[in-house]
Amino acid sequence: MNPRTSVHFPAGTADRIPATVIDLEITDRLPDVPGTDPAGRRVERAWLLVRQFTQPIGALLLDVPPHGLTAADLAAAVDREIPPADRPEPGYLTRRAEVLDDAPHITVVVCTRERPAGLARTLDSVLAQQYPRFRVLVVDNAPVSDATVRVVARAADGHGAPVDYVREPRPGLSHARNRALRATIGEIVAWIDDDEVADPHWLAEIARALADHPQADAVTGAIVPAELATDPQLWFEQYGGHSKGRGFTPDVFSPATAHRQSPLYPLPPFGAGGNMAFRPGVLERIGGFDTALGAGTPAMGSEDTLALMQVLVADGTVAYQPSALVWHHHRRDLTGLRNQLVGYGTGLTAAYTSLLLREPRLLGPLLRLAPTALRDTFGGGGGQRLAGLRDDFPRELVGANRRGLLAGPVAYLRSRMADRRLRRRMRGWP
Repeated sequence: MNPRTSVHFPAGTADRIPATVIDLEITDRLPDVPGTDPAGRRVERAWLLVRQFTQPIGALLLDVPPHGLTAADLAAAVDREIPPADRPEPGYLTRRAEVLDDAPHITVVVCTRERPAGLARTLDSVLAQQYPRFRVLVVDNAPVSDATVRVVARAADGHGAPVDYVREPRPGLSHARNRALRATIGEIVAWIDDDEVADPHWLAEIARALADHPQADAVTGAIVPAELATDPQLWFEQYGGHSKGRGFTPDVFSPATAHRQSPLYPLPPFGAGGNMAFRPGVLERIGGFDTALGAGTPAMGSEDTLALMQVLVADGTVAYQPSALVWHHHRRDLTGLRNQLVGYGTGLTAAYTSLLLREPRLLGPLLRLAPTALRDTFGGGGGQRLAGLRDDFPRELVGANRRGLLAGPVAYLRSRMADRRLRRRMRGWP
């Protein structure tokens, strides 16, 4: 049922592969996992995305002994970690088919800047969606070459779904996102990043969530690793990856759930910008994305986090649909991972700064949450994220993330000033 159920060996180091990623459909015949790849490199671990009837039901990281793991070993691990009560019934597929019979039109937006190889891979996966009604919009952010234009032209040739292109001259991810909003008025918009690959059922599962939760303003999905070929990629997953403890249980967040999950902290249940969708008009109601946040600004990120928080603070509803799945290509080197964790920390507290400047009334609720946040971040227990770290995890990366958290408020104020200067310089652009 799932054509990805096989063992793929990434281009790891010269003599070892930290982990091989396996997309495991348990209604298929399970594979064996050898202890070495065909080139003789040692396979140290196996990261399994476990599915039943195509629905993701869990993720496992297994040590691979020198003699490898058999199919029976995989089956035993799945049975041990994922009880039958947590698995779907075959009717899951029936409901997907019902949704596809009346599928809403969705525009998929990819914001990109000078990453033609990643963009081509992303577009290939989106255009292969098992979904009947969609188009793709590529936003080329402050380009310095025609590489993106050429990738879009190639992707548009021979595909049923239209692939449109628009240029946003102002640098910064939020400017690119807002350009997309101006080009998609009245449309359902699904966002995916140019370092990700969409699962074949990604759009179908977004549509399912919108149909099953008519009150939902937004849908977010799971983001899982496409490869764990280097130690930094595996360390990123240890530190929470993009999932950050969300797991694979669907959930809904709204004013009715505020007693168990604050819209302000902790943030992991709400999702991330690399895999989110909004109904028409929702992002416009919150004023779009803050252009002082996001990649390409001193604040470095979290324009997506702020948008989701704003939806919830305004009594909106966000549905988490883990079966709306994308695969992310993590940074392969230690420097890239360190910079990423600095950026995540900086962006998070920058987003809180932005939120407080917009909504001063939230100062009290945030102060009440501050002791928990400080304990999670700096306390001796380390919080949920640090609990999963193995002995080989470089502790300097924890410090890098904390430095970012401390730098965020000042970085946001710098971003606002830089954004004002940019707006004055580019006045007259649409």
